[in-house]
Amino acid sequence: MNKILKVLILLPAILFLVVGLRWLVDPAGVAPSFGLSLSQGLGLSSQVGDMAGFFLTTSICMLIAVIGGHRIWFYPPVMLLSITAVGRIVAWLVHDAGLATEQIAVEVIVSALLLVASRRLPAAS
Repeated sequence: MNKILKVLILLPAILFLVVGLRWLVDPAGVAPSFGLSLSQGLGLSSQVGDMAGFFLTTSICMLIAVIGGHRIWFYPPVMLLSITAVGRIVAWLVHDAGLATEQIAVEVIVSALLLVASRRLPAAS
C-alpha cells in the first residue's frame, strides 16, 4: 500500500516539476493552459517568477517528503494547494471569476493525498 501511495504522490510531483520548469523556459507555451495571457514588463516577471516558484516549491517539497522520508515536507505543498483552492473559490464568489472546478479538484485531491501520506508513510530514521 505504501508503494502505491508513493507512486500516487510522485506522479503529481513530476507533473508540477515539469509545469514549473515550463514556466521558466516556455511561459508562452504553458500560460494558456492556466487561462492566462502573458503580461509584459513587471507583470511578466511576476507571472514567470510566481508560477515557477509555486510549482517548483510544491514539487520539490513532495519529492523531499517521499524520497527522503521527511514527512514534515508534505505540509508546505498541502498549504500551497489548499490556499490556492480557497483563493480560486473566493475569486469566483467575490470577484466574478470563472469557477475553476477541475483545478480546484486537483488541488483538493492532491492535498488530501499528501495528508494521508503524512500519516501513513514511514518517517526517515
